[in-house]
Amino acid sequence: MDPQQPNAAPCTSSRVLAAVGMGAVAMYGAKVLINVFGPRPQFTMRSPGVPLDSEEFVRFLSLLTDGTRRRSRLKRLKNGDEFYPEELRAIESARHAINMEYYEFLEGDVSRRMLAALCERARAGIDVRMIIDAAGSLRTSDRYFDALRAAGGKMRWYHPLRWDTWPEINQRTHRKLLIVDGQIGFIGGAGIADHWLQATRSGPAWRDTVFRVDGEGVAGLISTFAENWLEASGEILSGHNEFGFKDMPEGVDGFVVSSTPRGGGTQARVLFQALIRSAQESIRITTPYFLPDRSARRAFVEALQRGIQVQILTAGPYIDHPIVHKVSRHATRELIRAGAEIYDYMPSMIHAKLMTVDGQWSVVGSTNFDHRSFALNDEVNMAILDRGLALVIDSDFAQDLKQSQKLTEQMLGHRGPLAAVDRFLGRAIRFES
Repeated sequence: MDPQQPNAAPCTSSRVLAAVGMGAVAMYGAKVLINVFGPRPQFTMRSPGVPLDSEEFVRFLSLLTDGTRRRSRLKRLKNGDEFYPEELRAIESARHAINMEYYEFLEGDVSRRMLAALCERARAGIDVRMIIDAAGSLRTSDRYFDALRAAGGKMRWYHPLRWDTWPEINQRTHRKLLIVDGQIGFIGGAGIADHWLQATRSGPAWRDTVFRVDGEGVAGLISTFAENWLEASGEILSGHNEFGFKDMPEGVDGFVVSSTPRGGGTQARVLFQALIRSAQESIRITTPYFLPDRSARRAFVEALQRGIQVQILTAGPYIDHPIVHKVSRHATRELIRAGAEIYDYMPSMIHAKLMTVDGQWSVVGSTNFDHRSFALNDEVNMAILDRGLALVIDSDFAQDLKQSQKLTEQMLGHRGPLAAVDRFLGRAIRFES
């Protein structure tokens, strides 16, 4: 009898398990490649041919993005020294419910103050619910939320990183939402972390913008939160604690655009494409990562050919993902050649996600101008028709440009030892878009 025979079955089992594991890794790798480089919709549309402030255009944009028209008041909060104190005051004043959803909730001074306020409200009997993205807050320990749970608050990880959740591992919630009593909401680009308030080892405090929302628009925010709360916890939100919003006859017209990767093209992508295609005077975009696909680049070029001013402000030397800065050069070079003005923000990392069109429409929220935000992440934005709000955002934009470097085609030329890499990345961008 072969002395090795008794070990044959275990060895066979090990090989089978190894093959299954390798197959799972290969399948996930294929999914990632398809998500990044696979085919995607080629967005085209005819201009509606009506004024952007007309009832016809508002109805068109609302129906196109599946956004319910509501009236709200919005207050712009610039940088962490404005939005964090306002958010804390809203939490401390809560009487019924606090619901929050963040991609980044990182351990530090800011999050500790936020958790202390949430714990106090939870002990007072206020319903506190929190969704945190497991990948965006990977450095945050689950134990960090033990005090909140002990106080009666509920916290759930969005798509936790486990062996049985790998099919959803590439879909994240990138939303940044805080809703208090169903009446006050906050939406914007900032998460909860110290680098939005103070200088860190990686550089100066980040530049960002958050908006406080009062009025009917909060209904759209709580609806967006409820969608992911159901997915993360299995609980359907109900009751007056969460849905305490009130009618507001005054305020500005707009709608919440909730965007998910389910389906061919996300609502955020449709919103941006429709506004760019319909612009008649100006397009101003602030985004940390500027990676427009072929359809967006074509829409920008067509706008420039119509005589539209296109200005884009992106992250400069303090960008937190330097490779994105490198990859974006192909699109940047193409649009500069067509007449666009593109700037790098120099003082710190700029993380705001803002767009104004013709000084009338404003888009504010969590969406970056890149493939991940448009096709892979859960995002949320508000589209608002109001010249006053657009003027505030455009004024901030003008101030930011004074601290920025305008890029030229010569500055982006293929030079130095990384020229071959730059050419490869340019070809990859052309291929994937």
